[in-house]
Amino acid sequence: MKNLLKTASLLFIYVTISFSCGSAKNNTKSKSISNIKTINTSNNSSETNDFNDLLVNNFRTGAENVKSYLDLLKDKKIGVVTNQTGTIRKFEIIQPNSKDNGSYNVTNINIIDFFIDQKLNIKTIFAPEHGFRGTADAGEHIVDGKDSKTGLPIISLYGDNKKPKPEQLAGIDVMVFDLQDVGARFYTYISSLHYIMEACAENKIQLIVLDRPNPNGSIVDGPILEKEFTSFVGMHPIPLVHGMTIGEYAQMINGEKWLKDGIQCDLTVIPCLNYKRDMNYSLPIKPSPNLPNDQSINLYASLCLFEGTNVSVGRGTETQFQIYGSPFLPKSEFKFTPKPNFGAKDPVYNGKECYGENLTNISKVDKLELKWLLKAYQNTSDKSKFFNSFFTKLAGTKKLQQQIETGISENEIRKSWEKGLSDFKEMRKKYLIY
Repeated sequence: MKNLLKTASLLFIYVTISFSCGSAKNNTKSKSISNIKTINTSNNSSETNDFNDLLVNNFRTGAENVKSYLDLLKDKKIGVVTNQTGTIRKFEIIQPNSKDNGSYNVTNINIIDFFIDQKLNIKTIFAPEHGFRGTADAGEHIVDGKDSKTGLPIISLYGDNKKPKPEQLAGIDVMVFDLQDVGARFYTYISSLHYIMEACAENKIQLIVLDRPNPNGSIVDGPILEKEFTSFVGMHPIPLVHGMTIGEYAQMINGEKWLKDGIQCDLTVIPCLNYKRDMNYSLPIKPSPNLPNDQSINLYASLCLFEGTNVSVGRGTETQFQIYGSPFLPKSEFKFTPKPNFGAKDPVYNGKECYGENLTNISKVDKLELKWLLKAYQNTSDKSKFFNSFFTKLAGTKKLQQQIETGISENEIRKSWEKGLSDFKEMRKKYLIY
């Protein structure tokens, strides 16, 4: 290994390093490159056994916690639920130098490519909303297909069936779930998780969830979903912002027996390492086409309620979920005109001038913000056309629309959530990992 460093060969390791994402408050200083034991995993070297001993004081996702799950997958036929967010960081030393620690690159490789590199037997890829490569519009019907890079079959979980059929699971011994969630009840990756867990339970297939941080993990807020408003954008009696990682959430689904007929699946959660719920976690890859950056992810839960109104959240612009507006709000200095783009082939108010508010530079929110929704309703020209039928599904209750329409104050609205939030937080404690 030292000889390789001396000759400045290109060496690759799948590692996590604290300076590539937010770090926990109590993390110690990163080790310098000269002190890092370099491991070549590109040829399935036996040295990968030492992977879990690298940079012990630095954050790693569940996918990067390789030592905890690789043996569970060897000699198994594997199904993988993932998309462009299922990645492992690849660390490349390009100019080793003991004096200045050398230079390096950090890139993200897909979990599928990593599994193939490890000679694992992948049978099928299962893709959620937006598809395996994450390029489809929100709500766009996705068909089954084949991955052009690997040739592996892809089964869509957002097309003809949201739950894998028994014939699509035939021959699979273990299912791996690796998706980046953003912590909002209506973000459909947790709905796909529910159906995957149910299908695994019914077909006696082990499920391994590779955990990832929730970028809004310190926020628990909003109304609790009422059972009669269950849909694919809200499947469980939880608040609009749940403050759990996807691994913790899987444990809750199992523990509360929310699957069909109360069945439970054989679940293993591979935890993140050195992760704190309040750490500042910046996603390395956008989780869906219209969440392009940290600001949009932080504002998503608050602004997504506008999708149940006649107000645009910026689809068809480059600042999706960081602005809002419509032709029916008063003219103002801030305006935008949605046009077709990546992730929005036919956006709301395509080609029409919208007036509203620019939130791209506001401070990070620490709760479900209602002020923009209340302001837009109060200022819209025709309040009878403000809400549409989708709002109740997103809110998970009829009460929020009724409260807004009757002019109840924001404080009173929030007080109506207190009992439900208190009960949820108590239940949630049983399933927290971090």
